[in-house]
Amino acid sequence: MENQSIETSTQFLTFLLDGEVFAVDIAKIREVLEFTSVTKVPRTPPFMRGVINLRGSVVPVVDLRAKFHMPIGENTVNTCIIILEIAIEDGITIMGAIADSVQEVIKLEADQIDLPPKLGTRLPSDFLVGVGKQDANFIMILNVDKILSAEELSTTVQEDAA
Repeated sequence: MENQSIETSTQFLTFLLDGEVFAVDIAKIREVLEFTSVTKVPRTPPFMRGVINLRGSVVPVVDLRAKFHMPIGENTVNTCIIILEIAIEDGITIMGAIADSVQEVIKLEADQIDLPPKLGTRLPSDFLVGVGKQDANFIMILNVDKILSAEELSTTVQEDAA
């Protein structure tokens, strides 16, 4: 989906980060969990919060605020972990992403989604599939396959194995 437009209507899960609305294609979401304790992993990047045990599997958890260079917020009763399926070089991996709160599932038609802007966002444009427009609001639609590189994920996995 890198820098290509969305051709059909798509459903997205919307969530908040630092007061801004973001969205992920629901096809990439496995589930949403209440925030739970995250085990820190030594020598990982600052945005890697650690790992959680998800039904016997070790799942890396990313703090999206830290990854996107936003101010780090306090965890609240609404803080959650969105479990995502990420496509990497050798297949699919599971990753958790911390969000301030989950909003709703919305449907956006192709004409409601523009290509990501080249300038003026806090995010690198390859992190975005597009910008959705709903009423008078903008929604940053994330390209979850680009948020973490294979190197960043493999660093976490290698550290987990050590």
